[in-house]
Amino acid sequence: MLNVQLVGRLFSMAGRVCLSRSSAGLGTVGPVEAAIRTKLEQALNPEVLELRNESGGHAVPPGSETHFRVAVVSSRFEGLSPLQRHRLVHAALSEELAGPVHALAIQARTPAQWKENPQLDASPPCLGGSKKTRGTP
Repeated sequence: MLNVQLVGRLFSMAGRVCLSRSSAGLGTVGPVEAAIRTKLEQALNPEVLELRNESGGHAVPPGSETHFRVAVVSSRFEGLSPLQRHRLVHAALSEELAGPVHALAIQARTPAQWKENPQLDASPPCLGGSKKTRGTP
């Protein structure tokens, strides 16, 4: 017999969108990405959670999990400033941000804000940390 809490959780998740988009080229979800997803789901109960591993676009070994972009849509963000929203995300991911995650781009929106613009922003190309424009010595 199914646990009543499990059934309730499954029904509450049915209306949510959770996507992973890997730019690492492997098409698989690694342990860091899985941990990020789990912790954000538990901490913020998002209606939409889009997570993209952008490590493949940076000067890191193949299969790395160091650079991520996330869109989190949660009613928990109602009435909070962008800084307060980012602090909630950072608090949920403190272990990952202290260790394997080097960069995290955050879009933290309310459901109403997401309806106005329901897409994950694109990151600019990596310049290799040199802060130069491509093609210059």
